[in-house]
Amino acid sequence: MRILLAPMEGVLDPPLREVLTRVGQFDFCVSEFIRITDQHLPAKVFYRLCPELHHNSQTRSGTDVKVQLLGNNPETLARSALKAIKLGSPGIDLNFGCPAKTVNKHKGGAVLLKEPNSIVEIISKVRQEVPRDFPVTAKMRLGWDCHKGSVDLAKQIEDAGANELVVHARTKVQGYKPPAHWHLLKEISDSLSIPVVANGDIWTLDDYKECINVSGCQDVMIGRGAIASPFLSRQIRDYQRGISTDKAPWQEIKPLLTEFYDACEPNGTPRHDVQITGRLKQWLHMLGWQYPEAKAIFDQVKRFKTRQEVFGVIDR
Repeated sequence: MRILLAPMEGVLDPPLREVLTRVGQFDFCVSEFIRITDQHLPAKVFYRLCPELHHNSQTRSGTDVKVQLLGNNPETLARSALKAIKLGSPGIDLNFGCPAKTVNKHKGGAVLLKEPNSIVEIISKVRQEVPRDFPVTAKMRLGWDCHKGSVDLAKQIEDAGANELVVHARTKVQGYKPPAHWHLLKEISDSLSIPVVANGDIWTLDDYKECINVSGCQDVMIGRGAIASPFLSRQIRDYQRGISTDKAPWQEIKPLLTEFYDACEPNGTPRHDVQITGRLKQWLHMLGWQYPEAKAIFDQVKRFKTRQEVFGVIDR
């Protein structure tokens, strides 16, 4: 009954992975996607998006980080996958779920759900290139505009050599609009012999319980829910152990903001201060989905640009 930390482009970057894996109890996490085109990328790109590769592909708390690739060229994806393995990634994750228009416009992410044969070819090529003792996993949605065909595609993904499949329980057209259709994962889970991981709209412990109950999946991947409630995975783990715990109070969340800012601050220059403050405000906004205290702070600091201004409000 694993809990995985989801990748989120532009949000769940290395500093936030560092904080969330320290306070949470995740089995592993996935990097933001590395976009693969027809060009072969140098190692520095892999290290920039997944600096954990310098540290045995783990966060400082010891949580494994798997490199995620996105693209549509089977040959370059396969070679890039092997490169990531040689750089230290414990496996390869392939993204067929990203709904972003800019990504789909360049024939990456969820748009490939319209082309099942392309997905199969990509997975097959990557599986052929990556040594067998390293897992190749994939993430998909229920479909482009409807869930018809999702079971067949999942079976094809397994047959192509994937070791695990994460399914976001929405179509691309649905984006992130609620609800996530966990019940539609049941047939997929029942039809495959590889693990199927449920993803989408797990915000609370009650959401987790319902998702597990109706999806037939033992494992979950949490993204926005983990960002909005950093101790959610710990609460779920306690539940799995038969321990009843409440959501962490705001006073336990607040120190994480300083930890996150410090993790983002490589040199403390004014230019970086503005950028990091922007990232901090982004997290405050998302924390506001679960914590009224964070929303109140964000409303006060959303136009501020410096650390001193923002923490002057946070530390009151």
